[in-house]
Amino acid sequence: MWPPELKYTKSHEWVRVEGDIVTMGITEFAVKHLSDLVFIDLPEVGQAVKQGESFAEIESVKAVADVYAAVTGEVAEVNETLSDEVETISGDCYGKGWIVKIKMSDASEVESFMDADAYAKHAEAAGEEA
Repeated sequence: MWPPELKYTKSHEWVRVEGDIVTMGITEFAVKHLSDLVFIDLPEVGQAVKQGESFAEIESVKAVADVYAAVTGEVAEVNETLSDEVETISGDCYGKGWIVKIKMSDASEVESFMDADAYAKHAEAAGEEA
């Protein structure tokens, strides 16, 4: 269920690390808990972000959720398609539904990510609390 080639954060973002670029989005767990997505407030290219801090918001019919930066750095690219087609996240959260690419400034931050097995346990525990 959780792609093994990706890494995960406790706040339910997925991360793909390619050199000093981190592509990220929200996990299927987050998508299911938000349900019908209606809007996303994306950051600007060039915006500085800090690991663990909110840089975007996703609105669904039942809630507004923050998206937290997986790493500290600068927004290198934004998935502009999501502005008009936020439902892409629901349909393909690990592919076409990526949210941003961040040029990270501290590669050691990737050590804080969970692998798929650890995230599965985390999501299961979070699901039981919901």
